[in-house]
Amino acid sequence: MRLPNLLDHDTMAEAIQQSASWLPLLARECHPDARIFLCSLFAPICLDRLIYPCRSLCEAVRSSCAPVMACYGYPWPEILNCNKFPDDHELCISSITNESASSKKTVPRASCRDCELEEPTSAKEILENFCISDFAVKIRISRKNKTSVIADFDLDSKLEILKHGPLLKTETHPKFKQWLDLDATCVHNIMRGTNTGVYVITGEVQNSKVVMVNKAYAWHKKNRNLQTAVRRWRHYKC
Repeated sequence: MRLPNLLDHDTMAEAIQQSASWLPLLARECHPDARIFLCSLFAPICLDRLIYPCRSLCEAVRSSCAPVMACYGYPWPEILNCNKFPDDHELCISSITNESASSKKTVPRASCRDCELEEPTSAKEILENFCISDFAVKIRISRKNKTSVIADFDLDSKLEILKHGPLLKTETHPKFKQWLDLDATCVHNIMRGTNTGVYVITGEVQNSKVVMVNKAYAWHKKNRNLQTAVRRWRHYKC
């Protein structure tokens, strides 16, 4: 690590203190390259000359992470103005995300709206939520790259559809796989650091049939309210 770093921090203690304020943003997983971008600024590699992040790397991270910062009233800081970083043809740190046309993956979209695991006090509370939601689906989510800091999740091919709403049954799996790929914030909050889990998720279907999850319940033996609600749902009158 070279000091002063690219943000003009003169000591290790100052760099560590200032970098801590970015940890919540990294936890939102707003972009797969956010970590390498920030590390290149706070802890530049020790060479004869400073190696800056490429402008394209900065712009990619900014486009995904700036909206999340705006949710909490923080603008993209001027100190990270992408125009001051070098073009890709110069010596600089580029994206580590595979951008090839054949394997390009949509960058996860972190949202302002948090979805968290619910802890309902009764089965009726869950049933009423099923009633007002467009869909209710029981799914299994697994984390594929368990050793990576960049989360990548997989959806089990078998879904238990409790309520499909405006979604056709044949399109439920593709739509929920799309949600899994795009709404990194919600999936991250639901998983809570685990590698696999079964959940009942509910939410709304927006224009062009985009799935938005707003509530999730963990499926396990201790959650008797959820098990009772699912068992009663077929004959429940909203």
